[in-house]
Amino acid sequence: MSESALPSRSARWAELRFAIVGPLLAAPPAHGQLGAALAELAAKSWRHPMSSEAIEFSAATLERWFYVARNNPSDPLGALRSHRRADAGQSRQLSAALIEALHSQYRQFRHWSYRLHYDNLAARVAQAPALAPLPSYATVRRYMKARGWYKQRRLARHPTPGQQAAAARLEQREVRSFEAEYVGALWHLDFHECSRTVLSAQGHWIKPRLFGVLDDYSRLVCHVQWYFGEQAETLVHGLSQAIQKRGLPRALMTDNGSAMLADEVRQGLQRLSIIHELTLPSKVSPRKSGIMYSKTDCCY
Repeated sequence: MSESALPSRSARWAELRFAIVGPLLAAPPAHGQLGAALAELAAKSWRHPMSSEAIEFSAATLERWFYVARNNPSDPLGALRSHRRADAGQSRQLSAALIEALHSQYRQFRHWSYRLHYDNLAARVAQAPALAPLPSYATVRRYMKARGWYKQRRLARHPTPGQQAAAARLEQREVRSFEAEYVGALWHLDFHECSRTVLSAQGHWIKPRLFGVLDDYSRLVCHVQWYFGEQAETLVHGLSQAIQKRGLPRALMTDNGSAMLADEVRQGLQRLSIIHELTLPSKVSPRKSGIMYSKTDCCY
């Protein structure tokens, strides 16, 4: 059978619904026994029309299907099809006053999430009934996304020159996130300094550093280990442990630390055919350190 001859998704769902409630139409239960019959059907598992997985339906859903099919005796199968909503593809209208309040709120608090914007908008509507009615959360979120009102990262109270340069670059250029499409496509690597000191075998108090490698897609920790310092030697050792456990990644993202930019690290990644991606430099003028950053190091 050709692909075009296969039943549509809506037709498959209609056949399943009719197969479930059809026996109730052919042999209607006695007066007062409909609820028990529906509860018995709701306790059963059915095969999903698309994925063939086990699926269950509530008694309320089965009751709705039963009355839809019974009220359309000429074509119960067609009545049980999934119909397109009349307002599909359309956005509910927001009043001009509500749009202005939302726009003003976003200009002032661009770092807020959509939920926080909606909750504060609901509080403003409660204080000013002239802004009513308040649409649903999904409507407000779709309206903001359609106009590019995305959540933006908030700068620190006293941002560093590197943070200011990164913020200016994000404002002027399109910067896409590193979102890998499969496992092993991108790993993240970094060191974290411990807040407590430990006593070494030589009698020195040292703050250890936690080395970690994280897979971008699965969020799997490929390797984590404590070290006494952040050197190229410890980085190579920890990364080698992750590679032995999980195989070679397609790309590796690090910051611009001296250990990450060491020649043995970069040359080793090149020999293994691993793309080395760098985050935005922490200094305004990276040329002072003798390192040139291309556009592809940070943005696409």
